[in-house]
Amino acid sequence: MNRNAGTAQGRPIALYLTGEHECSYLPDRSARTLFVDPLAQINAATYQCLLEQGFRRSGSHIYRPACRHCRACISLRIPVHAFAADRSQRRNLRANAAEVRVQDRRPTFDPEHFDLYRRYLLARHPDGAMAEGTADNYRDFLIDPWGGETRLLEFRLNGHLMAVAVTDLTPGGLSAVYTFFDPALSARSPGTFAILCQIEAARALGLPYLYLGYWIEECRKMNYKTRFRPVEAWNGQCWATLDPGQAISDPTSP
Repeated sequence: MNRNAGTAQGRPIALYLTGEHECSYLPDRSARTLFVDPLAQINAATYQCLLEQGFRRSGSHIYRPACRHCRACISLRIPVHAFAADRSQRRNLRANAAEVRVQDRRPTFDPEHFDLYRRYLLARHPDGAMAEGTADNYRDFLIDPWGGETRLLEFRLNGHLMAVAVTDLTPGGLSAVYTFFDPALSARSPGTFAILCQIEAARALGLPYLYLGYWIEECRKMNYKTRFRPVEAWNGQCWATLDPGQAISDPTSP
């Protein structure tokens, strides 16, 4: 238990460490997870404090990897006012911005969203535990209240639902919780377009960062996160600009 992660309504937050369990990302590795006390009263300001220390939200659970001998999971964020789109990202914007309508919606259960979510999981993660997600699991993961503010960015191409980006709003930035999209429209790179729109949304709100969650260099599906430049990485003690090919060292390690 660690009581130095932040405060909830003026009280220290308790953290709980799990035992060893199978890693969800890297084969033949074990993992441990540090969880915020599920009974703690979390609001947007408290969650911002936790985001700044490398934590992440999944439903009402706030966590951070705490593996014994592995530091592969790196928390990333984009300083949005310094961000400059590269050639590929500018091409993505030109291809999508003129035809895709983006709408900011409240987090309510929408059967059309859930159907898209199921199709996305079956196409992209058919062997994962989430692939059999029920409507209740979907609500728990992305829709139900957790103490702060969540918005849904809805993307429609000629009226057709292309993607949904679930986004948390905190005093210090936006946090990209999860994005799912129509697998038939993968050629439009809707995930990249969603991040570009979240960057613009943060700028419009005067917020300094877009938090991208965890990046693992060995996971090819996560490589897109480091294509947004500049990008900052949490090294266990502070945030620092991550340069291409740079190794992340944990200053708390011996």
